[in-house]
Amino acid sequence: MLGTVLLLAVMAVSACETVQGAGRDMQTAGQMVQQESADAQYGM
Repeated sequence: MLGTVLLLAVMAVSACETVQGAGRDMQTAGQMVQQESADAQYGM
């Protein structure tokens, strides 16, 4: 999971050209992490 988050972070930083784009990329990555943690919690 940590590897996935790091990969998404690297992709987000390299893919965006503006501060606004970086914000959207980080928001998307955060939502994915939040979903993964919710899935893990319900799977326990």
